[in-house]
Parts: sequence; structure tokens; C-alpha cells
Amino acid sequence: MMILVIGGSGSGKSSYAEGLAVSLAESGNIKKYYLATMQVCDAEGRQKVERHRKLRSGKGFFTIEQPTEIHHSLEKMEQGERVVLLECISNLTANEMFSEGETKPEMQVVENVIRGIESLKRQVTHFIVVSNNVFEDGVIYDATTREYIHAIGKINQRLAALADQVVEVVVGIPVVI
Repeated sequence: MMILVIGGSGSGKSSYAEGLAVSLAESGNIKKYYLATMQVCDAEGRQKVERHRKLRSGKGFFTIEQPTEIHHSLEKMEQGERVVLLECISNLTANEMFSEGETKPEMQVVENVIRGIESLKRQVTHFIVVSNNVFEDGVIYDATTREYIHAIGKINQRLAALADQVVEVVVGIPVVI
């Protein structure tokens, strides 16, 4: 089963997704994996990572740092039933788009991310994917940033189509779509 959890910054989506993963794993004593996609570049990033580690503390997640090529995380997991929480699509998209000193084309990034997600979905028991709402701030960005935001929007649409359930977290309240 695949569940897409989406929400704005600070909406509570990460906390909700972690609770969901724990609940799904407890139903069958299933291993829990947390796929961390953030590349830490500054103090703000380190604080965010530390906050997420504290949220997960004591919940039994095995963390896999996988900032790109998300399908390679499968090589780092044990066989058997698995609950996998991917945090998050916006970081994964940025890492795929802006790596190696170049900007990759939007559609190439979308296809790469979706292929990796599809591979994981086929091989794990439960898959929870966290993503961000985009297009809500009303700010006009430069062309490169717009291409990145459009890529996330396209990925989110494709993820919603792949998912068995989509949940939007609004001010800490999960709303099943």
C-alpha cells in the first residue's frame, strides 16, 4: 500500500507520516525504514534534520540517507516485510535537478523520481511518501525555480495517481482526499 502525505511547511505532515508508519509496522512487527533525502548545507538544515531525528527517536526507524536515486535505498534494506517512509519529495526533486553543477531538465527529473518511487512501491509492504504543497505562496520566481516547482507539481500529481490513499495535513489535521 502506498500513501501520499502532503501539506505545507510546518503543517504537521512529517509527524503524521511517522505515526502512520509506526502504526502500520506494529500491525505485523514489520521493519521501519526512514529514507532521508535532505542534503544538509547550513545551520537551518542541520536544525531541521535534528528536529526530525528527535521526532523519530525511540520509534525504531532505520534511517537511510538517500539524497538521489531513491531506488538504491532498496540495496540497504533487509528482505521481508517493510514499512518505508520517504521524507521528502521536494528535497529529492531538488537534489535530482540541481546535482553535479548542472540543472537537469524538468521532465527528466520527473521521470527519474517517479521511476524510483515505482520501484520502491513494488518491493515494500507499505510506502509512505511525504511531499509539499506547491503553488500556494503567490510569489513569482525566476525561471529555474519555476521549473523546480513545476517538477514537484507534476511529481505530486503522478504520486497521487500511484497512491492508494492521499492525505493532506492542514494545521496538524489529516484530511483524507
